[in-house]
This record gives sequence, structure tokens and C-alpha cells, in this order.
Amino acid sequence: MTSSSSHPVRTGGQLIVDQLLTHGAELAFCVPGESYLPVLDALYTVRDRIRLITCRHENGAANMAEAYGKLTGKPGICLVTRGPGATNASIGVHTAFQDSTPMILLIGQVGTDFMEREAFQEIDYRRMFGPMSKWVAQIDRTDRIPEFIARAYQVATSGRMGPVVLALPEDVLSGTAAVADARPWQRIDSAPPPETLIKLSQMLEEAQRPFLLVGGSGWDAAACKHLQRFVETQRIAVGCEFRSQDLFDNAHPNYAGDVGIGINPKLAERVKASDLLIVLGARLGEITTSGYGLIAGPVPAQRLVHIYPEADELGRFYHADLMINATMPAMVRALGALPKFTRDGVESQVVAANADYQAWQARKEIPGKVQMWDVIQHMDRVLPPDVIVTNGAGNYTTWAHRFHRYRGFRTQLAPASGAMGYGVPAGISAKALYPKRTVISFAGDGCFLMTGQELATAVQYQLNVVIIVVNNNMYGTIRMHQEREYPARVYGTSLVNPDFCAFATAFGAHGELVETTEQFGPALERALNAGKPALIEVRIDSEAITPNATLQSIRNAAQK
Repeated sequence: MTSSSSHPVRTGGQLIVDQLLTHGAELAFCVPGESYLPVLDALYTVRDRIRLITCRHENGAANMAEAYGKLTGKPGICLVTRGPGATNASIGVHTAFQDSTPMILLIGQVGTDFMEREAFQEIDYRRMFGPMSKWVAQIDRTDRIPEFIARAYQVATSGRMGPVVLALPEDVLSGTAAVADARPWQRIDSAPPPETLIKLSQMLEEAQRPFLLVGGSGWDAAACKHLQRFVETQRIAVGCEFRSQDLFDNAHPNYAGDVGIGINPKLAERVKASDLLIVLGARLGEITTSGYGLIAGPVPAQRLVHIYPEADELGRFYHADLMINATMPAMVRALGALPKFTRDGVESQVVAANADYQAWQARKEIPGKVQMWDVIQHMDRVLPPDVIVTNGAGNYTTWAHRFHRYRGFRTQLAPASGAMGYGVPAGISAKALYPKRTVISFAGDGCFLMTGQELATAVQYQLNVVIIVVNNNMYGTIRMHQEREYPARVYGTSLVNPDFCAFATAFGAHGELVETTEQFGPALERALNAGKPALIEVRIDSEAITPNATLQSIRNAAQK
């Protein structure tokens, strides 16, 4: 059917899907709901062009969309129903906001004729999602759908990237309009002004102890290569902020380690002692700055250059000597054009920084029959360099975070927001996007059961991720803090777990149990070759709470 305007008459659902196609969507994640049935029907028509993965919980769907955004730099698409669906999905939106990840959440909504009456499952999404998204809107006219979807893409991917939430009233989706499609979204690149590069050059030339800290979103593989060339040319030690360790090859001789939770004390001192700290893409939030103590504020002790894609973040707390509003690809291209500066002692500084990092990665013995350091080392020996490692939150993540070496761009998927339950859906998303790559998802026992039902999703779509559940029968991070603050008063942190191998096989996945270090290698090989999703339960001693401390030692120290 066509109209006199020459544009075809389409339902709101068809318009939504046609705009997703216009903007290059290839994959979407959902939990179905009757509030957006016209969209589902339109997706059926283009099922050969947009792959729809149906999840078992909106938490999983939203985290999968967030992981897609991290991996590609394009908005991850998540569709959920109104009310409970939206509230369940909010955890993924919060992670996308704190991690600066492009994402678009599409929510079914009550009809416009029922608005403002607290109709069935009605929520004001502007008020609900306002503090944790870049833009929240409701599309109240069918003919404005192309405009809103186009803006959602631009907002999600521009400046500091982040999530956008759009509410879709039922009558708008079932209504019709004859309207043109929007043009595809465009990536906005912001280059540094020439005068700032001149000043940065002068600062680099004068510095005797420079240090480069990289992080944030908005990177791509080419930008990471430009970054490496700049680091090698200027002979600077480089660190990556928390959960951004894959921006720089961890095996590179200029790598000094990660800057964030559990920072190497020697690296912390190196950052404090630097006379020029160049921060490239990191927001300088609480975690990166160790509670705003690693870097003095608001006026830092060292000269600070802060480069960030969102002007509003510059000077938010730290008053840098030089603030540059630029996107990462444009900035690192400009850095690569700077002349090479020669400094006395620079070679020894880089060598010492890398030596400190390697010493920080040395073997750590823990109580029990499973040595997690050996587990990680075995993985690094047998897995390909482009393996994607995902995790949620908890003390178990320290093993992958500190001892695994991330070798390339987007080989790490982890929530800077500290959200539990992220690792499993992130791994499924990664496998859906890159089916030929090896994907390993770490989860604690508490972390896994927050999204473990998504094993059913992995089995349904034949996404052969390998999940490693580190089981110590407790919420370990909280137990650790509990022993520090209230020693021997254990309450609310113990867990009684299922047989995780039986859990996996019940879903049709492959299950393995590891109770000794020696069992891990063969179990991993069988899991990788199972031809289906696999789960390896690794049972560790409950005393092995961190690589450096036991629960008893923490309790003893607190009782003194």
C-alpha cells in the first residue's frame, strides 16, 4: 500500500524495524512482550537480515546488548516489554551508562489513550531512566519514528557514548504512516585543535617521568594500533584503566599494568611520581583514581593532560593543566604525528615499569587443591591470543583481571559498573557476534546464578561459550569486607549451591567438575571440543578469598 506522498504506508512496528535496518542493525536481543508485538511481527519479515536472540530474562538481554556495544562501538539493540520487563532490563542500562557503552533499549508502553492513569504496567520511563541514560524519550506519533530512531543512534554514539531509552506506545506501533526513512547514522569524530597539540608537545619535551593512562570507550582496532606506535615512538610506560586492559597488548614491553581496583602498589607510586600524566579516554572516576586518592584533586600534584570525547567531563573534578575534547581515533592519529622526544633515563623507566608488572603477575599460592594461578597460566598457554574473556563482579575476577594477559582490542568484556551476572550474557553475545572465536566466561557461584538461566539461550542458538564457575559457596567479596569490618560475625553471605555440572547438562550443555589443579587442563580441552556450550565448575577452598590473603588472615588482622 502506498500514499499520495509516494512513501509506503507502514505500521509503527514496520517503521521501527526498517529504521534499525537503515542504521545497520544485524543483531538484537529480546524477551518478547505483547506490548511490542507489531515490532516482533516486522522482525519476522526481515529475519534473514536481523538476527533476533530471545533470552530468558531481561537482565540477560540487556547485558547482551551492552556487550555488543562494547565489542563493536555500535549501539546494541535490546527489546523488552513494559513495566517488569523494563525494570529487569535496567541493570544493563546502568552498566552501559557507567561503562560509556552505546546501547538502545526499546520498551513497549501502554497506549497513549491510557497514559497518566497508572494503567497496567505503566511507568514514566523518563523519570525512571533519566539518571542512568543519555536520552530518554517516548515516541507519541507514528510518523516521527524515523526521526527518533536516528537521533537515538546519534546520541548513543557521540561524545561520551552511552545508552538511549525509547518507549513505544502500543497504538503508535499499530498505527500507520507514510513517511521517509532517515539516513544512516554517522560517527562523529572530534579532532584536537592545533594549538593544544603544540602545548602537549612542549609538555612532553619537558617531562622526565611521563606516564600514559588509557581507557574508556570510543576506540577501535586502528586507534589501538596508532596508540601503540605513539607509545613506542615516545618510549612511554602505559597503563590501562579498570576493565579497559584490552586497549594495549599486555605482553608489550611498555605495558605497566592496570590502574583501578587492586592496583599494583608500585604502579600506584609510579603514577603519583610522574611529572606528566597523560590521560587518554579515561573518565577519571572513583575506581580509576582509587577513591580520588591516586591523583590529588581537584588540582593534581603532577602536570595533567586530560583527553576525553565529552567536554562536560573535562574539569568535572580534576583541574588539568591541559584539557582536550577529542575522540580517540582522531586523537591518537594526531599523537602519531608528534615529533620524537629524547629524554635521559626514559628507557630504564619503561623497563622498570614493565618489570614491576611482571613481578605483580608472579605465582600466588592459595589454600586448597586448586591453584587458580596455574589455571590462568594454562589458559594463556593453550588459548588463542584473540580469545574473548568475560566476567561479572566478585573476588573471583581478580584471577582473570590480574593474571591473564589481554593481547588485543576487545578481548575483555567486563562491567566497570561492578554488576554481578554480566559474564554469562556477555559471553553469549560475543559468541553470537564472533562464532569462530573462543569465548571464555568467568563467573562466581553467586554471580553465575544471577544469569545462569541464559545457558538455555546459548544451547538454543548453538553459541558454544565455555563458562568457568569458580565456586567457594559464598558471596566472597561481601564476606571479605564483612570479616574486615565485623570479624567472625558471618551472616547473609553463605551460599548452598546446586550441582553446577548437573545444572549445565539439564540445559543440554556439557558439564565438567574440577576439584584439583591437574583436572583443569583436560576438562578445558573437553569443554572446548564438546560441540555445544560448556560449563566447568572449579571448586576452590573457601579460605582462598584473594591471591594475597585468606579469610582467616583478614579476620585475625581485624581482631587485633
